[in-house]
Amino acid sequence: MASLAKTLIIKAVSLVVVLIGVLVLLAVIMGATGLSDKILKSMLTAEVQEYKQMLIRQGKDPEAIQKVIEEYNKTRAEALGIDKPWYVRLPQLIYRLLVLDLGYSRTLQSSWGSNKISDLILDRLPNTIILTTTGITLTALVGIWIGLYIGSNIGSRADRVVSILSAISYALPLWFMGLVLILVLAYAPKILWGIQIFPPGGMVSIPPPKDPVAYFLDVLWHLSLPLLASFIVFFGGWAYSTRNIVFNVSQEDFVSFARAKGLPEDVVRRRYILRPSLPPIMTNFILSLAGSISGYIITERVFNWPGMGSLYYQAITALDEPVIFALTYIFTLVYIVARFILEILYVLVDPRIRLA
Repeated sequence: MASLAKTLIIKAVSLVVVLIGVLVLLAVIMGATGLSDKILKSMLTAEVQEYKQMLIRQGKDPEAIQKVIEEYNKTRAEALGIDKPWYVRLPQLIYRLLVLDLGYSRTLQSSWGSNKISDLILDRLPNTIILTTTGITLTALVGIWIGLYIGSNIGSRADRVVSILSAISYALPLWFMGLVLILVLAYAPKILWGIQIFPPGGMVSIPPPKDPVAYFLDVLWHLSLPLLASFIVFFGGWAYSTRNIVFNVSQEDFVSFARAKGLPEDVVRRRYILRPSLPPIMTNFILSLAGSISGYIITERVFNWPGMGSLYYQAITALDEPVIFALTYIFTLVYIVARFILEILYVLVDPRIRLA
């Protein structure tokens, strides 16, 4: 147990180093290229111009305005940190992130008007979980279940069908499938027959239903096309990768030995094939769940879904430095936690790792 605890501690420390390394790399990219300074200076210029126009509208003396503007410019520059070099300013931002002080957005607001980054995340995260996390979970569970079956029935009709579906899914981006479904199932029925089978985008109708049950059903209606697109694109990949994992394990000597002993096929499949296959399957599943928290930027834009991907896109286009840093930190932190959970699950599931 002591050696196991030591191994897990070393893994945890190495993952934390990766987390800090990602933030430092982002800080160097933003700072050394001068992008951070350009963002802050453009914001300061816009603020000063807006403040100057307000003073002019109040009819103040031009000389007085100039003095006030100079003082305001100096005060705001100190507040934004422009008076400090990037290698002093950005490490302070990294420290605040590491202690989960996410700070405030300079341009974005939550649906209730808050510019706290934590509120922005709380506003968008549930929407991403509803869309991407739910889609990945349903698709992965069905794909893994089918993959476990065809992995023991190589060459069957189901195996051939899944092989074709996986080739199609690997060739089609999710956003492209989303556009196709919107055209075929949302716009075409509306144009041809005047029937709105599926909405082309959004998370809820405008105005939204007031009844909680009607609101829930309306969200499901808007969720249908994104989930269908996700299933079409990812199902084949999940089933085919699981099929290959199960097939490779089933060719191992210990599986042949178990069959030679005359054990029932159910027992062989459950104890000698399924259990050794779990670590790589779990790795794919848990890391996909962790990645789903970041959302799909292009897909959320296609379906006009207000999730984490859309938030990241808005932060990048608005050059909102604190939000970009905070989201990068949160996404990396989720990935690090998922990796550590996997390390623990490996020990519980695979006796070979415990022995090692």
